Amino acid sequence: MNLTAEQIQDNWNELMRVIETNISSPRKEKLLEFYEQYADRLMLMPAAHKKEYHNAFPGGYVEHVLRVIRCANKQYNLWEDEGADMSTFTFEELIFSALNHDLGKMGDEEQESYIPQTDNWRKEKLGEDYMFNTKVPFASVPDRGLFILQSHGIQYTFNEMLAIQTHDGLYDKANEKYLMNYMPEQKPRTSLPFILHQADLMAARIEFEREWLPKLKGDKKSVDTGKGNFTLGNKPNMSKKTSTKTKALGTFKSDSLKNMLDSL
Repeated sequence: MNLTAEQIQDNWNELMRVIETNISSPRKEKLLEFYEQYADRLMLMPAAHKKEYHNAFPGGYVEHVLRVIRCANKQYNLWEDEGADMSTFTFEELIFSALNHDLGKMGDEEQESYIPQTDNWRKEKLGEDYMFNTKVPFASVPDRGLFILQSHGIQYTFNEMLAIQTHDGLYDKANEKYLMNYMPEQKPRTSLPFILHQADLMAARIEFEREWLPKLKGDKKSVDTGKGNFTLGNKPNMSKKTSTKTKALGTFKSDSLKNMLDSL
């Protein structure tokens, strides 16, 4: 699976429109400033380091985030239709959490987490197109993402913190303290963490199927990669035109980012 440079640019512009039209001031301006500051890195980031996971290709991160946002909107409507108490969180909290749930994958202030794999054997035999950058100190993805947000003065609510922290559900044992409590008083007071987890799980599974099911079936035809309509119904607005500055894809300074661009 690969995206063209134009698709990567379109997805980035769509992500900026999500922030512009669904996040309130003054947090909106701080988020836009942060995302523009790291546009080079975020625009080309993969969502994972190996093909067996999901969206392990240049631009895969932003495409994944957009899909999680769409899936979160659909899960919101489903939970609401089935009678969940949606007054326990705001729709902006849902969009903010989905937008930033995997932000910790970007690395630290200076270095990206995923860099092109240099071991051809691991690349060819294990499907590891990327490897972890050992210059970046270890932190879990949720912890690093929350640290990055606060270090840039971007505030988040308790609901958003809990949703981002637990978005991997019980796949991450660190979440057991939040999700495996048996006393009602200790259970999450909102369905937001569960909605975000289900949206992320849905998006990752769909991305896995798109990459692997045709291969497992022996189908040589590529799966349709059209991005479709990103408008999130009548709740958030992801289609409103804005004055988002277009980033030229050929101006990256990082050697690893240039290598990613060259692979398109």
